[in-house]
Amino acid sequence: MLVIAALGAVAAAVTVLRLIPGVNPTTAGFALLVLVLLSATVGPQWIAVCVAVASTLSFNYFFFPPIGTFSISESHNWVSLFAYLMTAIIGSNLSAAAQARTREAIARRNEVTRLFDLTRDVLLTSETSGALDALARHVARRFELDRVAICLPADHGWSIHQGGAAPAAVDHEPLNQALARARGALEFDAHRRAYGGQVQIGGTVLVPLRHGVKAVGLLATDAGALDAGALDAVAGVVAIAVERTQFLGEREAAAMERQRGELAATLLASISHDLKTPLTAIRVAVENLRDELAIEERRSQADRAIAELVRLTRLFEDLLDMARIDAAAIPVQREWVTPADIVDAALAHVRHAVDGHALRVDADAGQVVNLDARLTAVALSHLLENAARYSPPTRDIIVEARADAAGFHATVIDHGPGLDPAELDHLFERFYRGRRAQQHAPGTGMGLAITRGLLNAIGGQVWAENAAGAGARFSMTVPAGTRALPVEA
Repeated sequence: MLVIAALGAVAAAVTVLRLIPGVNPTTAGFALLVLVLLSATVGPQWIAVCVAVASTLSFNYFFFPPIGTFSISESHNWVSLFAYLMTAIIGSNLSAAAQARTREAIARRNEVTRLFDLTRDVLLTSETSGALDALARHVARRFELDRVAICLPADHGWSIHQGGAAPAAVDHEPLNQALARARGALEFDAHRRAYGGQVQIGGTVLVPLRHGVKAVGLLATDAGALDAGALDAVAGVVAIAVERTQFLGEREAAAMERQRGELAATLLASISHDLKTPLTAIRVAVENLRDELAIEERRSQADRAIAELVRLTRLFEDLLDMARIDAAAIPVQREWVTPADIVDAALAHVRHAVDGHALRVDADAGQVVNLDARLTAVALSHLLENAARYSPPTRDIIVEARADAAGFHATVIDHGPGLDPAELDHLFERFYRGRRAQQHAPGTGMGLAITRGLLNAIGGQVWAENAAGAGARFSMTVPAGTRALPVEA
């Protein structure tokens, strides 16, 4: 079709030139030469050569005397005709070469842009879990590749991360051979703009992933999808991304290990303090019971010992709950209960802490919710204990609980010192105690962390804010099915 269109253009140009009165061979030659250059600009080189030959023949037949024949009567016209043909062919070659350079420059620009976008994708990836699968997808998307796989040697075989629309299936033995070859001497091919080591197996090419001079894996994709230089550049970026992912994983592991050490030290310090006080009080109370005391005094000492034993029991329960949360070993057993039942269970759980405080409870007893009543009550009990710790005995602790279509909702409002807005993001971290909390009451900083962990296990949430007046408001919600409590006949 292109040839027919080009020859048609030559025929049209000759027809137009012959319709112009008095046109001379020089004018016709320049007009046909412009047509040759135009064809070289918009089409491939072989089209331009065809147009050059066709225009030369037309020039000879229609404009060189004797007109209407391909013979040339004067010898100097042979020189003119040959010069015209050479000019047409050379001009078409130059135009085609310029066009090819333009296309190559655009391709290189697009290649650099895609490499930049891929590099940005790598830098924006902060997660280590699934990072290599995401990297393979980024490579396939940025370079429009149907099949791409990042192949990394593992302890038992290969770890292959697919990224294209279709999987790049490569056997382990060719991968072993390609990696062994890539670990040989490193040589650069200036003509292909690529280092050695690329291996083609059927329709798949394996490109070494080199970090420096070390081959850390292979990139598999369709042969011919990119030139060798572009494949090497992509493989270089992928190798850097692989090393970065491994570095991030090692850094996260080190940070987790450091955090474990800090948590252990904090836990030891907190428990040492919280164990020492009740144990000392129990020892003193038991020693007093050995003395000759009045009945009332003996009862007072026994009550004190029991209260401290309850406190110790509560501390060990918190430690067990935290261990279960860390191990994700919290069994969930749903049952139908009223919000009032949950509040009663929570208050019973922390009776030692809320005694002496005025409570104002507004709990719904006409609806039932389907949830784990034990975990919900324990989570609520920590909020109640926290409110009792910071609220003055002369002020009410307000407890509200209700059920609606979304599930169970509870709010605990105290009249304590309130919350520092700068500490709200850390309030539910384990062992964290804010500046105001440290000034007003002792504690381990485990209660709110346990609340969040228990609620996470049953799909719930907890958050804190300052109340409208003074004090803090803690709210929790648990998604659950609800229904009206049936009326007994």
